[in-house]
Amino acid sequence: MGPLAGLKVVELAGIGPGPMAAMLLADMGATVLRIDRPDPPELGMSRPLKYNLTLRGRRTLALDLKQPAARELALRLVAGADALIEGFRPGVAERLGLGPDDCLARNPRLAYGRMTGWGQDGPLAPAAGHDLNYIALTGALHHIGRQGQPPTPPLNLVGDYGGGALYLAFGIVCAVLEARGSGCGQVVDAAIVDGVAHLMTGMFGLFGAGLLPEGRGEGVIDGGAPYYDCYECADGRYVSVAPIEGRFFQELLRRIGIDPADFPKQSDRARWPEAKRRLAEIFRQRPRDAWCELLEGTDSCFAPVLTPAEALRHKHMAARRTFVEFDGVAQPAPAPRFSRTVPELSLPPQPADPAGAEAALAGWLPEAEIAALRAAGTLGQAG
Repeated sequence: MGPLAGLKVVELAGIGPGPMAAMLLADMGATVLRIDRPDPPELGMSRPLKYNLTLRGRRTLALDLKQPAARELALRLVAGADALIEGFRPGVAERLGLGPDDCLARNPRLAYGRMTGWGQDGPLAPAAGHDLNYIALTGALHHIGRQGQPPTPPLNLVGDYGGGALYLAFGIVCAVLEARGSGCGQVVDAAIVDGVAHLMTGMFGLFGAGLLPEGRGEGVIDGGAPYYDCYECADGRYVSVAPIEGRFFQELLRRIGIDPADFPKQSDRARWPEAKRRLAEIFRQRPRDAWCELLEGTDSCFAPVLTPAEALRHKHMAARRTFVEFDGVAQPAPAPRFSRTVPELSLPPQPADPAGAEAALAGWLPEAEIAALRAAGTLGQAG
């Protein structure tokens, strides 16, 4: 039902960016089969399975890949796939007998997607790490936060999902397209540090041009400018304003009752603190919804700072159906949108349950072969 319908992907279960990349492909219509342990480990953020939303859109097969029969089944599935996703530390897939050489020997056209934080090589490659560490090393974290305060962790959107999952999914689609012409597969080495560095391309251009201040919270788009910031309202909630262009900034000032001629010039950095204080005083005079009524939908470059619960109900998000309810859970709809091959949500997160093995393998193996695997005890086999 989406533009990737017909694409087949094997996902070796991991955490964070790997599952998100698999979800992105599944959202676009790819058939993804997730291979997980019979007893998946608890990784610290426990929740009911139905709320583990990055696992949506595919079935899960429980396999103990340390067992020879289970490993052989995984390779059998890889032989019929267009791509594979794995997110182990470097060398782990090879030790399991599921590394690039093993898989490409079975399927020379395979796009072998590898998701790591530090990459497959380099002095940090073997070390553990998480999103915050990766964005710290690339220079991205340095500019996230307030002047005179420590860097602020920006959820795990920049590293895991921005520099990781999106780049892995993009890389896999690129490799699959190339293989259709060349007949040759290849490894996609998606390292979060590489992806985040690439996301920083524009920032490094500003840095090279001397337009990105060294200090945190001192530039135009990191909270230093009065016209690109968030302000507290009378009810303790917040609004965001971002009129970088001069004409939009003047419109904001006029709408909130300020004569632009009686306000510090937008380019006068020495008076930014004064301008920010004046704007803060004004926004504290009304509750957030009053500012929304005055400014939302204008060229003031304005938006309220919403909680997730509020975002679900916002009129613009509702009109576009940016969020949908599926299996009783409100969640983001697939993105981006397509005019003809429209993606739709298909499956809620599935358990790593031996009882679901036949459904998971349907479309991948003949029924007789699935029955033989069940009889042999390969499906859901304990370690």
